[in-house]
Amino acid sequence: MNMTISRRQFLTRASVAAAAISFPSLIPSTAFGANDRIALGCIGVGDRGTLNMRNFMGTNACRVVAVCDAQRARMEKAKGLVDQKYGDQGCAMIGDYRELLARKDIDVVMIAAQDHWHSLIATAAANAGKDMFCEKPTGVCVNDGFAIRAAIRKNKRVFQSGMWQRSLGNFRQGAELALNGYLGKITEVQVAVEGPHFQPKYKGPYDPQPVPEGFNWAMWLGPARFSPFNPGRVAYPDWYLLNDYCEGWTTNWGVHHLDIAHWGVPALGTESFEVECSGTYYTNKGFADNIETWKAVFTFASGLRMVFSDDRQQPRGTKFIGEKGWVHVNRDDQITASSADLLKIRPKDGDRRLLPPDCKIDDVTTLKTKDGERVAYKRIDHWGGLLDAVRSRKETIAGIDATHVASTLGMISGIAARLQQKLKWDWKTERFVGNDLANAMLTRPMHNGWKLER
Repeated sequence: MNMTISRRQFLTRASVAAAAISFPSLIPSTAFGANDRIALGCIGVGDRGTLNMRNFMGTNACRVVAVCDAQRARMEKAKGLVDQKYGDQGCAMIGDYRELLARKDIDVVMIAAQDHWHSLIATAAANAGKDMFCEKPTGVCVNDGFAIRAAIRKNKRVFQSGMWQRSLGNFRQGAELALNGYLGKITEVQVAVEGPHFQPKYKGPYDPQPVPEGFNWAMWLGPARFSPFNPGRVAYPDWYLLNDYCEGWTTNWGVHHLDIAHWGVPALGTESFEVECSGTYYTNKGFADNIETWKAVFTFASGLRMVFSDDRQQPRGTKFIGEKGWVHVNRDDQITASSADLLKIRPKDGDRRLLPPDCKIDDVTTLKTKDGERVAYKRIDHWGGLLDAVRSRKETIAGIDATHVASTLGMISGIAARLQQKLKWDWKTERFVGNDLANAMLTRPMHNGWKLER
């Protein structure tokens, strides 16, 4: 059995298309019947948002009824895909997410706007009674995560983030080996993600440019500081490199592997720690001003260490190091260990499993490799899992608490790099100890009249 799957293959896979059927009337999410399809609204339908939308449509357990984006061309493209799927013209285009959230017939929203929008849209969605799939991270500051978490809990909404690595078998296998003691006491976790090889795509000019027709620049900016339109602010990966719209690779991509680290070692999200981080920043590269290279060293109260860096300083992925051995996991189904025997271990009675609640599948198989047989964990449906949770009202595999912890670890790394100070973090208070300047950086002002709903 070939377990290898690329990131894009995973994100773009689609179920076999079902014959077009008429869309039934929907009832509230808490009372879905077996034959009711969930009504989905998609907010942000660029590259990532469209991939998410395709995967939701591939489940045939929901129907996309509306798409929303600041760029009309993106909405038109997404609507075309939706209408083609269902064989009608039923998908609405809505330029303002608040209008989409006001629709009573929408049960779930998919949020894939830029990072600086995540907290505003997610909190508004929760307050509007919508369950949601929201791209990671929780936003551009730690306070964004506080706000989303509070709104989700207050309104008792189902939340799943775009931390889809949790649904791939090799990451779950590595985390379970660490969690269940097969590596012995974990002494260090090493985490590395992409970063410095991403350079601005746009090469200028950098002076203000006319806003393209059909592009609502004010809505794209939202709570970010006002800047005149320029393609260098919106091109991929350029906006990831601008601190106004993204906290940078320590968080935007760091959240993926930091999450796996926390999954296998829960103490990362409960124990107080000290952290130091060195880093360099994009300079003289257009608008780019985020961190480019970094190395953060976390020392926890128990003596546990975590080293988090860009992939020029450590191998990409997450590595759990214990007193009895180590295991390293990365994308494209990569998993290696200090001993081949570690990869032959099957889950035992009493082991803690990291599957979604009520998951009934046999997620473990035997994989033949050139080095012999090893155990392999099967992937599960990340998007279908959210829809299952909407019906059952159970926790998702990538809920708000996990997403908040991973996002916070990445954001703390960025704060430590900017201050060039050793910082102490207390998870009980979710504050830095004795450092007012660092605590002030846990939040960001919102501009242009935008503010978080409470």
